[in-house]
Amino acid sequence: MATGGPHVPGMVGAHCVTKVQLTISCENLLDMDVFSKSDPLCVLYMSTSGSDWLEFGRTEMILNCLNPKFAKKFVMDYYFEMVQKLKFCVHDIDNDTYDLDDDDFLGQLECTLGQIVSCGRLVRPLLLKNGRHAGNGTITIFAEELTENRVANFEIFARKLDKKYLWWSDPFLEVYRQTEYGWQLAHRTEVVKNNLNPIWRPIRIPLQGLCGGDMEKPIKVECYDYHVSGSHDLIGTFVTTLSQMQTATYTAPAEFECINRKKMQRKKGYKNSGVIFIRHCQVVKEYTFLDYIIGGCQLNFTVAIDFTGSNGDPRYPQSLHYINPDGYNEYLAAIWAVGAVIQDYDSNKLFPAFGFGAQVPPNWQVSHEFPINFNPANPFCAGIEGVVNAYQKCLPEVKLYGPTNFAPMINHVACFARQAVQQNTASQYFILLIITDGVITDMDQTRTAIVAASRLPMSIIIVGVGKADFSAMEFLDSDDKILRSPRGDVALRDIVQFVPFRKFEANSVALAQSVLAELPDQVASFFNLYKLKPPSESTFSSP
Repeated sequence: MATGGPHVPGMVGAHCVTKVQLTISCENLLDMDVFSKSDPLCVLYMSTSGSDWLEFGRTEMILNCLNPKFAKKFVMDYYFEMVQKLKFCVHDIDNDTYDLDDDDFLGQLECTLGQIVSCGRLVRPLLLKNGRHAGNGTITIFAEELTENRVANFEIFARKLDKKYLWWSDPFLEVYRQTEYGWQLAHRTEVVKNNLNPIWRPIRIPLQGLCGGDMEKPIKVECYDYHVSGSHDLIGTFVTTLSQMQTATYTAPAEFECINRKKMQRKKGYKNSGVIFIRHCQVVKEYTFLDYIIGGCQLNFTVAIDFTGSNGDPRYPQSLHYINPDGYNEYLAAIWAVGAVIQDYDSNKLFPAFGFGAQVPPNWQVSHEFPINFNPANPFCAGIEGVVNAYQKCLPEVKLYGPTNFAPMINHVACFARQAVQQNTASQYFILLIITDGVITDMDQTRTAIVAASRLPMSIIIVGVGKADFSAMEFLDSDDKILRSPRGDVALRDIVQFVPFRKFEANSVALAQSVLAELPDQVASFFNLYKLKPPSESTFSSP
């Protein structure tokens, strides 16, 4: 986010890959050896995008043990938007060869990384290749995220900086971290115009980028006088550590002389080029998406399906709702692709599914939020398969009509998200998947609903099917402008993700990746914004 004048961005951040560490243990393994106990080893296989099982890694072998706790960990990249299939196979090692075909098989578990992460600690029975239980054998998989979650928040100001142009300077700061490759830029402040006693906006820097979590690692701060040409004049610099910065308080700020080495060499009696003060330096943990998921947060998934007349008569192949002999249409493909990922994060796997824009029996009035199972008291479907079955049964029972109104469904889900906020909890987050073929006809109401929902634990995913003009959807998902309601209210955060299905028609995995790419940050940003901690000790406060 830009915070300063031209050519002076406010933050330089490193791209962080989310890593998950898996720790494996087993209990009550089959004893396959005659004169001793089994010598177990666990192999992890991985499959994505429909590929074959590929070996990811192996633990060490433990001699004579039916309840092994393996020391070697599996560390892998975690992608929320992908279904990462895993298979854990335990073998009794009988020789020194790498090939496992001649070693006794003790059992296996197939699951997804999402299932492990959502539980934090997954305990499951081991199964033989014929599907039967491997005796009383079980496998336990413990997941933890490998990352530095803490951030440093501090305030910084200066007094009596050198004048670089007549009677003033336009100062800004650059903060550097020390690495094995030299100093690396971690943060740049905004420019304070025409001021020798500037007060910069509060600074937030992740500890990973500031000092790698090492409180004694050197941190360099350089103060410059800004020039439009980019040839900024160095006012001065100082070096400190995070532990020194943490001694600062509002009443007793930490003081650092801003030194210009070249000026010191040529000017007798040089003292400094100003004094920079740091106050209220606080290191806090900023929770991640995985913190909330492992801590018990449930993702509540609601599906909203467009039944407007522009889709075409479902009885004919030209219709987007026509289900071909292979059981396929674009609506079904979108439901399967997105739902297959989301369902791992909802413990009861009961998903409410609604339609909008159709005339609904028995009175054939147009409805923009009717349950596709026609049970208003219980609109829930059992798993994604239940949503698909309800959709297929619903199609011949309704009359496609119009218009295409989004606001009723957004407000419907927002009601439940609002209740979660009132309960002061970080255990519930709501996701609305809207699958549509047309242009929004209630854009003003939709903008108002989205702006209100941006203050709630809620995200909106829109998948556009067919070849309609989706410019309105892209406007709602624009990353380069702030969404406003017709009254001028501003969205607190970006909660909309739009993806046109036609770009991913041949690749459901890529569709899920694109649709869900922003969701982890949206979940974490909401709970951090309102200072909600996982899991039950969370308290709610307005930002």
